[in-house]
Amino acid sequence: MTVNIGKSVPRRDLPDKLTGEAKYAADIQLRGMLVGKILRSPHPHAKILSIDASGAEAMGGVHAVVTPFDVPGGNIAPDLPILDTEVRFVGDEVAAVAAEDEDVAREAIAQIAVDYEVLPFVTDMREALNSDSTPVHRGGNLVGGEPITLGRGNVEEGFAEADVIVEDTFTTPAHSGAALEPRAAVASWEGDKLTVWKSTRGAHADRLMLSIALGVSLDDVRVIGVNMGAGYGNKDETRLSVLAAVLAHRAGRPVKIEATREEEFVAGRHRHGTITTVKMGVKNDGTVTAVHATTIMDTGAYLSSGPGVVRRAGQGAVYLYRCPNVRYDGYLTYTNTPSGGSYRALGAPQGHFALEVIADLAAEAVGMDPVEFRLKNHVGPEGQPGERVTPVNDIMDTQPVEGGVPFSSNGIRECIEKGADAFGWSEELPQTDDPLRRGKGMAIFIYRGGAGGRSVARMRLEQDGVLRLESGVMDVGEGSYTVLTQVAAESLGIDYGVLETTFGDSATTPDSPITAGSTVTFSAGLAVKEAASGMRERLLEAGSNALGLPVSELDLSDAGVVHSSGTAVTFGELALRTGGIEHEAAVSPGSTDYIVNSFGAHFAEVEVNTDTGQVRVIRYVATHDSGRILNPMLAVNQVEGGVSQMLGFALSEQMITDHNSGATLNASFLEHKSPTILEYPDIQVIFADVVDPVGPYGAKALGEPPSIGVAPAVANAIRDAVGIEVRELPATPDRILDLLAEKEEGSIR
Repeated sequence: MTVNIGKSVPRRDLPDKLTGEAKYAADIQLRGMLVGKILRSPHPHAKILSIDASGAEAMGGVHAVVTPFDVPGGNIAPDLPILDTEVRFVGDEVAAVAAEDEDVAREAIAQIAVDYEVLPFVTDMREALNSDSTPVHRGGNLVGGEPITLGRGNVEEGFAEADVIVEDTFTTPAHSGAALEPRAAVASWEGDKLTVWKSTRGAHADRLMLSIALGVSLDDVRVIGVNMGAGYGNKDETRLSVLAAVLAHRAGRPVKIEATREEEFVAGRHRHGTITTVKMGVKNDGTVTAVHATTIMDTGAYLSSGPGVVRRAGQGAVYLYRCPNVRYDGYLTYTNTPSGGSYRALGAPQGHFALEVIADLAAEAVGMDPVEFRLKNHVGPEGQPGERVTPVNDIMDTQPVEGGVPFSSNGIRECIEKGADAFGWSEELPQTDDPLRRGKGMAIFIYRGGAGGRSVARMRLEQDGVLRLESGVMDVGEGSYTVLTQVAAESLGIDYGVLETTFGDSATTPDSPITAGSTVTFSAGLAVKEAASGMRERLLEAGSNALGLPVSELDLSDAGVVHSSGTAVTFGELALRTGGIEHEAAVSPGSTDYIVNSFGAHFAEVEVNTDTGQVRVIRYVATHDSGRILNPMLAVNQVEGGVSQMLGFALSEQMITDHNSGATLNASFLEHKSPTILEYPDIQVIFADVVDPVGPYGAKALGEPPSIGVAPAVANAIRDAVGIEVRELPATPDRILDLLAEKEEGSIR
């Protein structure tokens, strides 16, 4: 039988991307297509009293204008109508036009006159929680009216048992994904039927959203997910595709809207800013007795995925360290700033940054090495102390709070030990002369293991003899099309290259969840494995009927069904005999007996220039427990990419809002300060020798975990180098110099 799993087979999408044949949303060209442009608010908060669009409508080449006074009444999300008569951040959508070309569309936007009633606004998340602060939405600025609270045991009793208590507060900024591809959407109507091409992580989810927002039958909506020039989780949480559809309907012609780079930064979605306080109690022997974390998270003007993000920000505090007494309080706040959204690892980097810096401080307080402290306290394979709360036959939450439930697999100890060994943790770092100082730091992390929503996959033997895998999931750049095809080929017992595939078209693929939460390989992979296994049985049965031989004596080859004697029937011949074969499988992934989580440990060596404040990462070791690695090259790419991306979060990248005007001040690559290839160190990637019994062929989540440990590992390394505690990200040269000055002033006193 051909082996496909564990091999670095070529990516399915690579040839088209290398040759330029790959189509992205902005590449779609339709006959008679118009260009859409959006008028955006200059105010952080205002009511729209009236709009005079007559100047735009009278222009030659303008075919449609839409305003909040004449738009369909549906909602894109609970707090996000298609357009609203109240704008809530600088850059919020006010109106849109469709014209013959971009110049005409831009001029038409300039001709729209808007009468605003400017309202008070709030841009600070702490200020937003004050009872007298201006509400961004009716109901107040604290989403849900109260914080989410998670807990196990009694933290007051846990702190009473502690010999040492360490507490501090940490801040992380709004952080743009800075994807190379700006958002784009193309909409076209044929009668009552709508087709949308767009950057998406879920064609079926977008189809449902468009149906609800526009009041159109679900059967009349088709979404085609094209290639994505980096997603990071947030390409589908804006109004873009719905406005394109409204304009196209009004104009009677296809419409494309493509965001400018500035619009992508401002009106796209970014990582949520946070303020997190962590308090940890430990005994003199290093045992953790209590952890209490509190996060205030800024969701900006609209909710987007905020509730899930603020929940995930607390998972490290709740579950990473073996501890009977934990508590997490999460406050999700509205402000009059651009909206946060889904972004790789959804809150875990923010929460782990605070937790893992505190863990280092706790270790120092009791005289323990950081690695030794984590080896003593990390959560073990048996899970947390306590009692199971989830009913016995229910699938366990991948973000648990309760104790008493073991993990399906847990390689965190192996990650720490292998990483420390590869890094040379026990060795003294060579120091250079001032002003350069070197330091080392590490961090560990926990993340959900990949079990997501119900997943469906379909295998087909088509009438021309082609074997095809069909799935509605989207590849957002991580290589899932390749890995899922490997899973299908392995289950069938044929070579990976034999299979044809169709992904991400709501009209031709089975209903599938969005690509989110590192769930695709695990959840869709289980469905694909089951569909391919069922297809193998049906092919062998068809071959048995064709050859007159028992199924038990037959096998699949790359060409068809074969017998050891050499007798065979091709897939093409089977298709002619049967008219084609189809097998579909639906899976609700997860385990009733185990918690499925991924783990990791990251190690960083940095060099700090005490004259300039510049921090340079010299070495990086990333160790991961993601179960069995299905495609080693893709897996290494995922880790290297996640680490590189989050070095920007740690050291240079942030979205800056002017608190006096609400305007975003750095909506460009020039000012956003993303690192370049010159700033990236060599990254050594190591995978734990773990096979998960629940995941497909032993795999667990990998796409998001690499982004979690970077900031705390780097911050801890900076502290080791120069003795300053980085409490606010990014650790820019200015911040480093300020902290060094504070340290010097303190020593003088």
